[in-house]
Amino acid sequence: MKLLAIDTATEACSVAVYAGSSVIANFEICPQQHSQRLLPMVDALLTEASLSLADLDGLIYGRGPGSFTGVRIATGMIQGLSLGTGLKVAGVSTLAAMAQQALDDTQTSCVACAIDARMGEVYFAVYQNVDGVATLVDQEIVCPPEQAAGLLPAAYVAVGTGWKAYEALSSQLDSAPQVLYPRAEFMLPLGRVLFETGRVSLPEEVEPVYLRDKVTWKKLPGRE
Repeated sequence: MKLLAIDTATEACSVAVYAGSSVIANFEICPQQHSQRLLPMVDALLTEASLSLADLDGLIYGRGPGSFTGVRIATGMIQGLSLGTGLKVAGVSTLAAMAQQALDDTQTSCVACAIDARMGEVYFAVYQNVDGVATLVDQEIVCPPEQAAGLLPAAYVAVGTGWKAYEALSSQLDSAPQVLYPRAEFMLPLGRVLFETGRVSLPEEVEPVYLRDKVTWKKLPGRE
């Protein structure tokens, strides 16, 4: 199976291609440049892999949670690619992607993910290692860091930007998280599971996951 994965849900922009047994990936920290960087990164990676979009079997995207704008960029891009090629799409949680990286790097049994959601909140979830796959425990939520701290399991590996953003979470750690942002290459194994089990979407069915509907920017003075 040949798959392309993209993610722009955080300050990072990443693209990965899976072709057989090989993975090629690119990752950049480029705040507010996702819309300019994403398509050139896709083109460069497909060229490096000696593939065209027509050679692919499916598309994977980071469905959120994360930046409202970033999640929309990935959603819009994947819809355009899917409409142009007829390829089906799998949406992978950005929290799950970070958990998958932690599992692959450390072989831990449990990962606690917290992304800084601004406005005094974090996107939070706990994942368990089930046969090498990051598997969600309960549900993904957006909540105050104090609430997230109260939901932590007895033993875990921490990932995400939320840990260093809020003292309620940073005080729970002995060392800083090694994984701060989701990477598209770690969406590939999760996306493959979705394709193998038929949990994929047509382009018109693609939806972002925000976890909340509150706006995360401040209005300018004098604006309603």
